[in-house]
Amino acid sequence: MKISSWNVNSIRARIINIKEYLNSSSPDIAMFQEIKTQEETYPFDEIEKLGYSSYVNGQKSYNGVSILSKKKLKEINKTLPGDKIMQSRYITAKTKISNKEVEIINVYVPNGNPVDTDKYSYKISWLETFLKEIEKKIRNKSNLIIAGDFNIIPEEKDAHDHTKYVNDALFKLEIRKKFRSMLNLGLHDVFRNFNKKEGIYTYWDYTQGSWQKNNGLRIDHFLVSDSIIDLVKKIEIKKKIRGQVKPSDHVPIECEFI
Repeated sequence: MKISSWNVNSIRARIINIKEYLNSSSPDIAMFQEIKTQEETYPFDEIEKLGYSSYVNGQKSYNGVSILSKKKLKEINKTLPGDKIMQSRYITAKTKISNKEVEIINVYVPNGNPVDTDKYSYKISWLETFLKEIEKKIRNKSNLIIAGDFNIIPEEKDAHDHTKYVNDALFKLEIRKKFRSMLNLGLHDVFRNFNKKEGIYTYWDYTQGSWQKNNGLRIDHFLVSDSIIDLVKKIEIKKKIRGQVKPSDHVPIECEFI
């Protein structure tokens, strides 16, 4: 089974690129972030023609997440317990992989910049709420796949120049500790299980020739619980997609399971 995750930076603006990707790569399940539309204007029909059902937690013009699947998913949930602000950043569903029930969790973590504003305190609060929920699921022995745009640079080697991000909400030590806390619950940063190299990114800013210079960041992640990590065959960052016409500033990550 192939599961992908991609911050598409507006599903309607990027629909041609998205259809091209779904046709060429054909993931069984795709998790999209920053779809920037509510359910009423989501392109259900265009995606259904490609063989996918869509499960959507949308919001007008901002945020928004969706899960696309070739097969019907169960127990769709769009609410992160304890999240009082309730922006559209979270959606979960259940499926089976190798006869094991697995909960798929799609997240779009707040950016948090500027750090001297409420946006940063909201990011901290959201991550703490999320951590509590994941800890509860792992305590209940759930098999988890968590993917999405985490807006977190985990290590120095995950940025083209980490010194530029010391006081950025993506790289502040407090934020990286939250990411480490997630892993300590019994999750694996799957990409790093397979690849320890520097200079491999999932995001390139639109400005200052970032894409051409490979001045990127690795802020999109796949986390898999220890209980099913042995089912992971490989993981790949689809870097070339950043070279599309009218691209998203992020690229898909694909994780293949036995």
